[in-house]
Amino acid sequence: MKNDLENLEKTIGLQFKDKNLLVQALTHRSYINENKNFKGKHNERLEFLGDAVLELAITNYLYEKYPEKTEGDLTSIRSALVNATTCAEVAVEIEINDYLLLSRGEAKDTGRARQYILANTLEAVIGAIYLDQSYEKARDFILQFIAPKTEKIVEEELWMDAKSKFQEKAQEAVSITPLYQTLKETGPDHDKKFIVGVFLNNEKVAEGSGESKQEAEQDAARKALKEKGWN
Repeated sequence: MKNDLENLEKTIGLQFKDKNLLVQALTHRSYINENKNFKGKHNERLEFLGDAVLELAITNYLYEKYPEKTEGDLTSIRSALVNATTCAEVAVEIEINDYLLLSRGEAKDTGRARQYILANTLEAVIGAIYLDQSYEKARDFILQFIAPKTEKIVEEELWMDAKSKFQEKAQEAVSITPLYQTLKETGPDHDKKFIVGVFLNNEKVAEGSGESKQEAEQDAARKALKEKGWN
């Protein structure tokens, strides 16, 4: 962790009144377990708070941005915006990784394990901003760094349950239920990569990849919808 948090404050455009709140937001439980003399707290309570602030801000943003979309569509888009993948991506962009307080073991983690830590830390930072500044400042942070991801998510239909849509279209068009098969699995347990094929009978329509089988299946289904012109 960098001793000086001023660069992080500059990046997010905020100056904390209580620096201890920001330090707490960046402190993983494992660091406290390993450093018994550390006087601070871990970030799990701030994460709990930040998660609620994030959901409220994004809900209001989407409600105003898409007056024509149904409650179900808005819920799916919101889920794609506040999930671990998007939050971890934002955390990397604002270089939260450079400031994390982690145990030596956790610091070595990569892949999905680190993604969850980064996503949770981002939520904790939002919780810290809410307590130290105001809801408005936390909302502005969310609108600046997270809300811009909406365009890509909507344009590429990353919010949709592509598997359900592909199954529906396949049954309508050819009366076949798609089957998914794992074609390749690589990497250690904490950083797996999967390649999955989606088939209509013996025809392999598309392949998808992801850090879980579910992600890879959704990716394969999205590509299959485009391949068949059903999207």
